[in-house]
Amino acid sequence: MAKYILKRFLHGLISIVIVVAIVMMLIYSLLDRTTIFAEDEVYRKLQNNARTTYTYRRWQDYGYLHYVNYNDWLNEQVREGKLDPETKDEATDLGRKPEDDEGVVAQYVKEFTDYYESQGYKVERLKAVTSRRKVAAGGQAELFAHKDRPLVSRLWSYFSSIVTIDTIHYVDEDVDIGKRELTFTTHDPVYGGEKFSPAIMGNGTKHKYLLYFDDKFPYLHQNLITINLGTSYSVNKDHDVLETMLQSQGSYVTRPTVFPSGHVEESADDLHTAIYLEGSLAGSELLQSRFEDDYTNVLTRRGGRSKVAFSFSIGILASIMAYALGLPLGVFMARHKDGIVDKLGTFYIVFIMAVPSLAYIFLFKAIGGSMGLPTTFDVNNGTALMYVLPIVSLALPSVANLMKWLRRYMIDQMNSDYVKFARSGGLSENEIFAKHILKNAAIPIVHGIPGTILGALTGAIITERVYVVPGTGNLLTQAINFYDNGVIVGVAMFYGMLSVVAIILGDVLMSIVDPRISFTSKSR
Repeated sequence: MAKYILKRFLHGLISIVIVVAIVMMLIYSLLDRTTIFAEDEVYRKLQNNARTTYTYRRWQDYGYLHYVNYNDWLNEQVREGKLDPETKDEATDLGRKPEDDEGVVAQYVKEFTDYYESQGYKVERLKAVTSRRKVAAGGQAELFAHKDRPLVSRLWSYFSSIVTIDTIHYVDEDVDIGKRELTFTTHDPVYGGEKFSPAIMGNGTKHKYLLYFDDKFPYLHQNLITINLGTSYSVNKDHDVLETMLQSQGSYVTRPTVFPSGHVEESADDLHTAIYLEGSLAGSELLQSRFEDDYTNVLTRRGGRSKVAFSFSIGILASIMAYALGLPLGVFMARHKDGIVDKLGTFYIVFIMAVPSLAYIFLFKAIGGSMGLPTTFDVNNGTALMYVLPIVSLALPSVANLMKWLRRYMIDQMNSDYVKFARSGGLSENEIFAKHILKNAAIPIVHGIPGTILGALTGAIITERVYVVPGTGNLLTQAINFYDNGVIVGVAMFYGMLSVVAIILGDVLMSIVDPRISFTSKSR
């Protein structure tokens, strides 16, 4: 069994890589990359050369290419000690045209051009745009190099960074870091050191808190190991896809907060999420009054549930409803084949299959609304009633599907030879159905249970759109609408992993239900 599971898991990983590669190829190679600026207000305001350089910077952020600006390259030379600041300031002053470059400027422009062309980059020089002999807005001369990222490189970069382990060597700078170390405390400073609350804190790490307790389920949390599915650039700017799905939503929840400086105030800042942000403390008097180092980038506490929580709650309750109704009805239809219940059930199955899901979801929404049930979700002031219509809309097609397949499997089993032998052996019809037919017919149904449970995490795209559910199903459509490539790839990865795990668990569960099924190969 273990050998089979490992083999199936490895095959699943290969399938995931192929799926992600196809998604990346569709996004980065076949679609027009300028579509990412459709809703970009900054892009619309910029003009001339400033818009061009902004375009390339954003293409680099979205993973289309590698981009290096001449001024950024000069700054890097200063940091590496290859160039002094005075010479750098002089070299920055590009001429309005390439032929206007002289002295130090011409020297470093040539060095920049020669180096990046030797690395396979395309070097572009934009002449200054003038208006009445003055440089127009955004028309400063620009020099930069760019190179498209190959698919293999993009895939390697993505998969090699999915799992990261935080270490004390994360921060490159030594400024304001002090001693790089991990510290264990039994009295978390977030609570003012007044109550027993163990925590492991880092200095030089990305996260200030690597392990801590709080009052939010599951109460013990860690930032030591992080899963990175991809960074969002539009839907939830600069946040990872998984973080977007797990982050609480809704209005801010404030409480008395003890900041590292000792300052106490009502705040929604969650200090346990503090991340190192270079130079942030020096540039803000407000942060200086609250923090003692550059671990100032924090998330906020919100009162609502996360996207995954909303989707999973609806999905799992809809699944329970579907199995509770679909299985008994499927059994009853099979046992009373061609009866009135079987005919009514068949009509219902045909209706659900024939009518587009969007049509009957809107129908149920209209009926439920006329009965006074909530037809949209309220993240902050929601009630249990707002779950009713989405659950019913999601469960009814699953009920029909379970009825159809269980009825079919049972009728197939009823015509099998072993059933005839059982009858000839004197077993009653009830014994034959309970001990033989139902058990064998349920095996394919059992295989789909893990997929149903894990599938609840992915949400339901149409149902969540209609009922305005802030869940994970709506996340993919939002990402597509805003051309958020990182989220699209991350969600595809998430769906792929759940599918692989669901199939493996289904096989294991099926072998448990039916001991005749074995995944071990025996040599003769």
